[in-house]
Amino acid sequence: MHTWPVQDAKARFSELLDACTTEGAQLITRRGEETAVLIPIAEWRRMVEIARPSLKALLLSDVGRTDLEIPKRGVRRRRPTSF
Repeated sequence: MHTWPVQDAKARFSELLDACTTEGAQLITRRGEETAVLIPIAEWRRMVEIARPSLKALLLSDVGRTDLEIPKRGVRRRRPTSF
């Protein structure tokens, strides 16, 4: 993975984009610290698809399955109706 300082990435964005499509992911740094990665769209879509759980996986998982705390009902009675 090639590393680009942010100043070079801004100044030579077309070259950065071409390198991304031909060579793969490109790392962008700001003040020597890794800040961002530019990846080809095909790889992005692949990663998003892998990260997205299927409906079956969601239904079989324990995520969101907790005991509901239902508040106790009050002791008040219905209001008398006035006609």
